[in-house]
Order: sequence, then structure tokens, then C-alpha cells
Amino acid sequence: MESTIFPSRSYPLGATVYPHGVNFCIYSKNATLIELLLFDHADQPHPTKAITLHPKHNRTFHYWHVFIPGIRAGQIYAYRVHGPFNPEQGHRFDPNKVLIDPYARAIVGNYSRQAAIEMGDNCAQALKGVVVDRHNYNWEGDEPLKHPYNETIIYELHVGGFTKNPNSGVSPAKRGTYAGLIEKIPYLKELGITAVELLPIQEFDEQDVKDGLVNYWGYSPIAFFAPHRAYSSRQDLLGPLDEFRDMVKALHKAGIEVILDVVFNHTAEGNENGPTFCFRGLENSAYYILENNSPAYYANYTGCGNTFKANHHVVLRLILDCLCFWVAEMHVDGFRFDLASVLARGESGHPLDDPPVLWAIESDPILAGTKIIAEAWDAAGLYQVGSFIGDRFAEWNGPYRDDARQFAKSTPGVATHLAARIMGSPDIYPELDREPNHSINFITCHDGFTMNDLVAYNEKHNEANLEDSQDGCNHNYSWNCGIEGDTDDPEINALRLQQIKNFYTILFFSQGTPMILMGDEVRRSQQGNNNGYCQDNQLSWFDWDQLDKQQDLLRFVKGVISVFKTLNIFRVEKVLATVGPATPEVISHVSKIQRLEATRQPHISWHGVKLWKPDWGENSHAVAFTLRYPEHDEYLHIIFNAYWEPLTFELPRLLKGENWYRIVDTSLPSPDDFSQLVDAQRVNFYEYQVKPRSAVILRAL
Repeated sequence: MESTIFPSRSYPLGATVYPHGVNFCIYSKNATLIELLLFDHADQPHPTKAITLHPKHNRTFHYWHVFIPGIRAGQIYAYRVHGPFNPEQGHRFDPNKVLIDPYARAIVGNYSRQAAIEMGDNCAQALKGVVVDRHNYNWEGDEPLKHPYNETIIYELHVGGFTKNPNSGVSPAKRGTYAGLIEKIPYLKELGITAVELLPIQEFDEQDVKDGLVNYWGYSPIAFFAPHRAYSSRQDLLGPLDEFRDMVKALHKAGIEVILDVVFNHTAEGNENGPTFCFRGLENSAYYILENNSPAYYANYTGCGNTFKANHHVVLRLILDCLCFWVAEMHVDGFRFDLASVLARGESGHPLDDPPVLWAIESDPILAGTKIIAEAWDAAGLYQVGSFIGDRFAEWNGPYRDDARQFAKSTPGVATHLAARIMGSPDIYPELDREPNHSINFITCHDGFTMNDLVAYNEKHNEANLEDSQDGCNHNYSWNCGIEGDTDDPEINALRLQQIKNFYTILFFSQGTPMILMGDEVRRSQQGNNNGYCQDNQLSWFDWDQLDKQQDLLRFVKGVISVFKTLNIFRVEKVLATVGPATPEVISHVSKIQRLEATRQPHISWHGVKLWKPDWGENSHAVAFTLRYPEHDEYLHIIFNAYWEPLTFELPRLLKGENWYRIVDTSLPSPDDFSQLVDAQRVNFYEYQVKPRSAVILRAL
């Protein structure tokens, strides 16, 4: 039935609460009629009320809007949108499908993905939005933390998997939730990290996966403004928003930033055979890049069936509004953009030199204090590591991951590449004014082997994903140390542990911002599965029993993090001056870097087994260097030996009364593998034998 027309506005988009009612506004250029559906309960088979938005009275330009008096926050709503169904023209309007508002701040409903695909009315099994009063929350003075990159240590974390395991110690009702994460903040604080990077928490489609499995990672977005309801322990309509905000506030009190992994490159609606949840039924040709010669089909630059048309003016506005919402109203500290190079593609899919959406993100004043991090590639071959636009975007440094892995497994010809990564990758980022901390250094992330599996498997073992192990990356640069998978061989197990310590030592003694993967610090294993996107089970969850089983490794990781945080040389916001021989990887750049006096400025010097004689040859498997920051009395000598034999390295001479002290030697058993400076063993000679496949950190005092 129809309702009386009330004055309404074409802004803001979404549902906005006013003292006497709610204003609804939604965009569609080619719709012929829109119905606003109001529900009393989330799973009603039919709406309690349907309000028709007339083109003459409820449309301004391409914005459809209506004001409904007497309703308030908590009202459940959705839309039906009428218009042409003509795929060959890019139109897929279907009034049988109930659509959620792209700006909905909360989502409810026990939906069926299949019902959203099949012909016919899906109202009884559709998702709906919830009207939210976005200002009805007490932040108690909380503000985003704004840690600089040079003081940041990122911990990539899955909200569900962090506490879902029964051995987490979290109460059953809170396992796998924002509230459950709050209970584990003391663990994160003790570990020493300064930021959590949360895998997608925007409402996503858990059913977007093969039958019998669950979309666990969450890279299948449905509603960009809404916190994922399944991660909330609260059952009330607005519970996910408040519980998410409680989590952010609690993390901030502990000094930990919140970075969201956001997916603006595709949606859960998939290809032309996919479901209709929202965008497809609102204005298909505006929200998606369609094939130029056949608009019935979707361009797929993401590997996920469709590509969001980020540089369309309306989609650009939605992305920017969304980011500003999460910062201004949900207090998050930054974003990691999944497949960010998709956002550099124009409306027809071609790469743009100056993509409007990325420049809008870079320059928006609300986002000015946030971290913006690009995964600077996409699934269709656009690779922009080192060339991503702007001055603010940090980048996931994929070459860092690959070179560190290859060096540790003794791949020939990698020593010189590793040296460049240690310096903050000036060969990749040659700009003089670029901070090396804008390189996000990582060895593992959610996508690929865990750290434990990196040293335990030569091949991926993804059988559980039901794709005949055709999924997941084939180029892992892993080494099983002699036996595939679990083993009781004590020598192999000792070598694997040593290799993990080597990785952590390389990571935390490089210029750049380090990122570690949840559970790697206690050897979380996925049994060789390098693509756990659909494994919502103990294969992917954090195993809290490992804290006791791997307490020696956990102690080591905490130790190297603590040293990293205390050293000023890792706070330097420019590439270190090179004193003495430079690496071939950066030799063309050192002339651009001011060669400041070594006795006064922070700098790096390269060596081999002999001082000042680095070996950059094809068969070199060792890298040695000194780091000096005279102003802060910091002098370190660092050696990475990936050779399968021991090597004896000369050490720099010191002033009378000074000595070298061993902080790290990964070849030694715990607790000698790491020592705080007050407990460090003095080195009595100006040479040090470094055991096979091990790392050594010495500090002069």
C-alpha cells in the first residue's frame, strides 16, 4: 500500500535519523520505480509496509528519497527496484529481488544465496538493512591513535579465528567475536605489536564458496558500511556496531591501532550467474565494469567474477563516504586495500595514470591522519609495487617476502636482493623523499603458507578446499628442511625452528614497517594448506595450546620485537646512508642519497666474512652489515648465514673499553638464542663463527 508523501532530501545517502522520523535516499539512474519496504522482524516473508517512491515527487536527478515520520533507529528496511532487464544493455533490474541499501550500517536476515540467484521472489530469505542512529554511542573521549609508520608493528588477525578455538579461554558466547578479541588484548600488548590489521569485517557472504564449506576469510563483501554480524556476540539489531566500537575503544586504550582490510575491488554478487543482493539490482552498469563488446558479461580483473567500477563518480563517492564513516564514526586508524590496483582501472578496465578514486582517498581531510596501505597488484597482471600513485600510500612489499624466503632456503643469487630489502628497498622505491617505513615488510600473510608451513612443506596441500589443489599459489619459495610435513626427526625439527627464528630476525632488523601473521609466533600450522579462505575450523583458528608448547619461540619473538622498538635507527625516516661498498641493487641510487659523514649520521656498512668485502656473487649465501646511529650510541653488527656450513666472520674493531655483546644467535637453544642487553654474552674476539643457516645480532657497548 502507498503512503502519504512527506518532504524529503536527496542527502545524505542511506537512512538518516531525525527527531521526527527517518530520511531514506538511494541512487539509481535507470530505475523506473522504487519501493521502500519496512519490516517488523528480520525474517518476515513479506514487508509490514511498502512505500512507493514516485519519479515525480521522490526523485532528484538520479537520487530517490522519501521521509517516513514516526520511525526510529532499529527499523528494518530494504528495497525493490523496477526497471529494464536487458543484460545486453547492462541492465539487470529485477523487482522480485529484495535489495539492501548500499549505505546500510547494519544487516540482518537469514538469507539464501541460492534464492538470490534463482528466478522468483526471495523476500522471505533476503538480507535487510537496519536504520542506525550513528551518533548514539559514548566514545569516552576516544580518538584514533595516529602512530607513525616508524613506530608501527602490524599483526594481521582474523577476528573469528583468533578466539574461536575452544582452548582460547573465551566464554562460548564470545568466541570468534569482537568481544572475544577484547579479552585477548593483554596477549597482544605483551607480544609488543602496535596495530592489528583485521581481515575483512565489512558484512560479507559466508555462502560464497563451494557447498559444504564456509567463506572464512571474508573477501566477498555485501555491505561496505556494516560490521559483519557473525562476529558479534550480541543478538540485538544494533549489537554489531556497538560491539565493534567497544573493541576499537579497548584496543586504543591498550595503545593498539585498528587497520581494516577493505575489499573495494569486487562484491559477492559474482559474475552474470551470481546472486542479486544490492548493486546489480540498483544500477548494474554503474557499479560494475562490464565487457566492452558484451555488457551482459562482467570484466574480471579480480579473479572473483566481477570488478567494482571504482572510478565511476557514484562508486567513487560511495567508497570515500564509506572510508570516512569508518574513520569518523567508528574510529578506525587505517585501511589495507585488497587488490588495490583494481582501483587504478578506469570505467572500461584500462589502467589510469591518475585514478580519481585513489587521489580522492589520498587527499581527503578526514582520512589525512590514517594509514592507507595498498596491495599494489590485481589478479589480471597489473603490478604496481614501487609505482603506486600518491605520496601517502604505503605498500605491501611482495618482493621483500619473496627475497627473504629465497635467501633463507639458500637460493643462489639472492644475497644482493636481500640487502636491498634490508635497506627499505631503495631499488623499488627510489624517490628521495619516500620514507622507507612506507614499505610494509612481511614474510607471511593470510594468503599463503603460515611461517611453520613455510619450513615444513615444499608443496601446497589444499585437498580440503575441494578444488583438487588447483587453488592457491604455486610459487611459495618454501623448503621443508628434508621431510614433507610433520616429523619426529629431532634434527629437522630443530632446523625448522631455527629457520623461523631467522625469518623473524631478518624481518625485525630491516628498514621498513614489519607485519606478522596471527599465530606465526607460536607456529600455527594449516597442515600445508596455503589457501585457507574456506576453512572455518581448527585448521585456520589460533591454537592457544601452542603458547605452552612453543614458549621458547614466543619468548624469542617478543625479544626481537622489544629490541626493534628500542632502537632509534629503525625510526629513521629516510634511506640510510651507505658507507663503503654498496650493493649492486642500489648502486644506481646511492648517488642520489646524500652521503653524510659516517661519524655523525645513521648509516649502514656492508661486509662479508672479511670486513668491507661483501660478496654479491651468484653463489653467495651470506650477508653481513653494521648499523650505526652515533647520536643515540647505537652500533650493531648483523650477520645472516644461509650457507649449509659454518662461516667465520671478522667483526669491526671497537674503541678501548667497548665490547661486542651477543643479542641473537638463532643456532643456540633457548634461552641463549636471545638475550636482553643486560644479560647478553660478551664476545671476546674480533671474529665470530656463525653456524649454518643462522642469524647473529651483536651490539657494541
